[in-house]
Amino acid sequence: MERRDREPLVRKTSSSYHTFPESTARRLDKEYLRSLHNKRLYLAVFAAVLGNFSFGFALVYPSPVIPALEAHPSPALRLDQHTAPWFGSVFTLGAAAGGLSTMLLNDCLGRKLSIMFSALPSALGYALLAGAQGLWMLLLGRVLTGYAGGVTSASIPVYISEISHPGVRGMLGACPQIMAVLGSLILYALGKYLRLVLDWRWLAVAGEVPVLAMVLLLCFMPNSPRFLLSQGKEEEALGSLCWLRGKDTDYAREYEQIKDSVRKQSRRVSCAELKDPFLYKPILIAGVMRFLQQLSGVTCILVYLQPIFKKTSVILKAEYDAALVGLVRLSAVAIAAVSMDKAGRKILLFVSAAVMLVSNLTMGLYIHFEPASHNSTVANTTTLMGSANLPAEPTNYITLIPLLATMFFIMGYAMGWGPITWLLMSEILPLKARGVASGLCVVVSWLTAFTLTQFFLPAVNAFGLEVPFLFFAVISAGNILFTGCCVPETKGRSLEQIEAFFRTGRRSFLR
Repeated sequence: MERRDREPLVRKTSSSYHTFPESTARRLDKEYLRSLHNKRLYLAVFAAVLGNFSFGFALVYPSPVIPALEAHPSPALRLDQHTAPWFGSVFTLGAAAGGLSTMLLNDCLGRKLSIMFSALPSALGYALLAGAQGLWMLLLGRVLTGYAGGVTSASIPVYISEISHPGVRGMLGACPQIMAVLGSLILYALGKYLRLVLDWRWLAVAGEVPVLAMVLLLCFMPNSPRFLLSQGKEEEALGSLCWLRGKDTDYAREYEQIKDSVRKQSRRVSCAELKDPFLYKPILIAGVMRFLQQLSGVTCILVYLQPIFKKTSVILKAEYDAALVGLVRLSAVAIAAVSMDKAGRKILLFVSAAVMLVSNLTMGLYIHFEPASHNSTVANTTTLMGSANLPAEPTNYITLIPLLATMFFIMGYAMGWGPITWLLMSEILPLKARGVASGLCVVVSWLTAFTLTQFFLPAVNAFGLEVPFLFFAVISAGNILFTGCCVPETKGRSLEQIEAFFRTGRRSFLR
């Protein structure tokens, strides 16, 4: 009896893509995907992810700037062991505030306008950093650029997932992470160059460029068809999908599928509805993934990358090490983008967490035993931030171990838990709660990052650098368990099919 009751529900829920017999529908879907023209879609995604470029640039801004500010001749701008952690961590506090505001912005302004809105605090923040005359200007500049990063973190993945089709959604879903990595890498490169010929303030001036380019390009891009339909703008939504897919494609069929899904979720989510597994399960999965992603330590490592390399006395200069890690990170995200739609999301999450586990464990054990064989190294007797201004004095090629361990950690993170957590967040959240829930996930993410970044340096000074890395290793082991138990595979499925999976609990939708 139970089986009979459930079958009609499944057919009804998936009626939008079962207009034809199942085998015929699958064949039509494949033919439709092959017929699509993606040039305009790629252009829209590129315009949006310029916001992630700016985010990645701003996130690691302290890495080359903190050493310069610690040695600044003006007391008003000079950082010490108390103010340096705030300069590094306050960005994440701003990002949490940005995610909180996006819970309203995404549904009121829409995905595209929310991204464009982020340009205002971002440009103002960079201006404050460039013209800073005191510590308050530095911190306010970091908060504003962090706020802009929080808005883009919640809006860009949702925008990309809603304008993409299943054939390329995995690849395009990795683009925000690619651009964030590229932004960080450019920051490291400019930090090295500008420190030789120009003042550190010019790094902030350079950060204005992608922000302005993003706003100009997005003026000519369409809004998300799903958001337009949720606002009752059917003609505009159809025009948006036509522009994204091409006039000579069967985009009308996809439009009807989207329209059917939006119609079922026309009302905004209420508190009572949060008891429905259809809503709370995907929100809980996305939120926990963002929490675990930050607990793995990536933000701490990226923000304090150069001081960490100084502390561990690797054989190369810290700024070269940071750039090398950035290149590895960029290559790993590119690999993930290419393989995500072929290998699937879960296998990459497993591999990613395993690599992070081994890397953090290696780093922690190396730092724990390293002083016994390198007691003559000056950096080992200093605090982490204090070591940022000291020259590294490696005595053996064994000091390449922390560099290699960090490179593998970043590679593992960038292959899975970096891009896929953002992609899955935008894929599994139901449409009626997508704007609010994506903002909530970003708030969880950046509050966790703020807490870790703020307490990272005190923990290092109190217990040693190895303790945080061993903690990150334990979290990475937890990531493996969570992936196996809770994360669904979404490869090759439309957003409507993913919603049907959570609505009915039928795993056949994801096979």
